[in-house]
Amino acid sequence: MPDAAAPQNAAVPAGDPAARAAAEEKSAFSHPAAVPDATAAYGGHPDQVIDFYAPRGTAGPGGPAPVVVVLHGGAWRAPYDRRHVSPFAAFLARRGFAVASVEYRRGAEGEGDDGRTAGRWPDTFDDVAAALDALPGLVRRCLPQADVRRTVLTGHSAGGHLALWAAARHVLPGTAPWRTDGPPPLRGVVALAPIADFALADELGVCGGAVRQLLGGDEGFARHRPYADPALLLPTGIATTLVQGRTDIDVPQAVAESYAEAAARAGEVVGVTLLEDVGHFPLIDPAADACAVVAEEIAQLAW
Repeated sequence: MPDAAAPQNAAVPAGDPAARAAAEEKSAFSHPAAVPDATAAYGGHPDQVIDFYAPRGTAGPGGPAPVVVVLHGGAWRAPYDRRHVSPFAAFLARRGFAVASVEYRRGAEGEGDDGRTAGRWPDTFDDVAAALDALPGLVRRCLPQADVRRTVLTGHSAGGHLALWAAARHVLPGTAPWRTDGPPPLRGVVALAPIADFALADELGVCGGAVRQLLGGDEGFARHRPYADPALLLPTGIATTLVQGRTDIDVPQAVAESYAEAAARAGEVVGVTLLEDVGHFPLIDPAADACAVVAEEIAQLAW
């Protein structure tokens, strides 16, 4: 698990983890939303859409641009949609990638949701599966300059979980409606501070108990976890790298390390890049040096 120095460009308080995390979050959310070049629907619900950002620049040795699929975080809760990750998507496009930023259903159904409910079973998983299945055709239509044969999945926090899960659909239990016959045609996955091990995340109370909410409470946690927990869906055979800040207090380093250890027990090597003096949000903050590290990890898999 190599360490990488990724000092922040934005000033953050020293010595106070909570204050530091708040400053990092403020910086990440300070950027105006980036307007996509195109948006396409993969279903009939308003949240079943994908934003596309055309490549600007060259990401590698030339030729059609690789595709980076971005799955946003926000603890699977309704108030956090793809807009907060749009500056990150635009940042990757400026690095020469063709970017597809996926929206999906979050929170509780209906007007009564106060924003505290995490995810929607099974709708959140239905949407991610449907989006990935529709993606090649939508990319050809919306980003004809892109090469869908060079697709990398990335996601932050809860989106990191969804990226790992989407890459593991071929090893889901046979009764899972999202199971595929074979591995997805991906160059790899770069999961950013992912909620990658549900048992440990639940034990640590990550994101206010979001994992247990996502799976439908106490009963759902036991019943649905085999269909949703990336740490149980191994090995995938897909090249996978986790990027994790050492000072992350939202999704602690131990969660990423636990997933990597589970992969090793399953006979698979998962890379873990640990960034010194980096918390949760710099990984998707274009103003932070950590974001450039993420882009480089994606480039290594894309090419």
